[in-house]
Amino acid sequence: MRLLTAGALAALTSSINLLAQTQEDALIKPIIGSRTAEWLSPLPPQKIFGNSYLVGFGGLSVALIDTGAGLILIDGALPQAAPAILDNVRRLGFHPRDIKYILSTEPHFDHAGGIAALARDTGATVVASPRGAEGLLAGRLAADDPQHGYGGSWPAVAKVQTIRDNQTLRLGNITVTALATPGHTMGSMSWRWKSCERRICRTIIFAASLNPVSTDDYRYTAPTARPITTGFSKSYEAMNKTPCDILISGHPDNAGEGRYNDHPGACRAYAERSRKALDQRMKSERH
Repeated sequence: MRLLTAGALAALTSSINLLAQTQEDALIKPIIGSRTAEWLSPLPPQKIFGNSYLVGFGGLSVALIDTGAGLILIDGALPQAAPAILDNVRRLGFHPRDIKYILSTEPHFDHAGGIAALARDTGATVVASPRGAEGLLAGRLAADDPQHGYGGSWPAVAKVQTIRDNQTLRLGNITVTALATPGHTMGSMSWRWKSCERRICRTIIFAASLNPVSTDDYRYTAPTARPITTGFSKSYEAMNKTPCDILISGHPDNAGEGRYNDHPGACRAYAERSRKALDQRMKSERH
């Protein structure tokens, strides 16, 4: 019989304890799907630029901003991801209780599922668009969501502060601007801020998903989908116009290679890929 080393035994014990915790805590009860393992593939926290970091995973982005007067977290991944997100925050030398705001990109389980637990464990204020807030408070998809047919739910958030397109949130030395980017959901919100190193500043965009994903029976060409397609058009315009030096997307592979994209024109390319995908989808529906 082969004995476990002390390190292996500690890792096994930690895994067992985490599994027991997730089974007992309703707010981090795992949601398991076909891509869960890929989405939550572990990665170490990474500095992006200046006071901005990534504390998420291989297939789901979560960003952290150090404002000098507290931290801002963007997105919460899946419910079971919350403990790992906070552990990454600690690994950067920060304390989770210093997180003052949690910003939400969209009311879907893979980006908002962990927000309820993160808000409870940090005491942070959750911020979303008005339609996004409805989804977070309900913990389920909106009736007009193209993915509504998939069903499912996630832990509802107890309280949400709303913010509208082009309004700003100020904390410490950081101002975050809300950018409405509807289409993927009508409540989708992207976020823009500047991070600086010495005299060099770069504008960072954390973009909500723009891919036209839906159940097979959904029709983007239907009259009822007109607000959705109009929303996509507004989002393309917003992404084309906004200053954008570094792009982070909710799913990193949607933005390009790596965990973020710092190539010129990244935001415009992000919008163009969505536009082409939507055009192709609508053509296929017409035929």
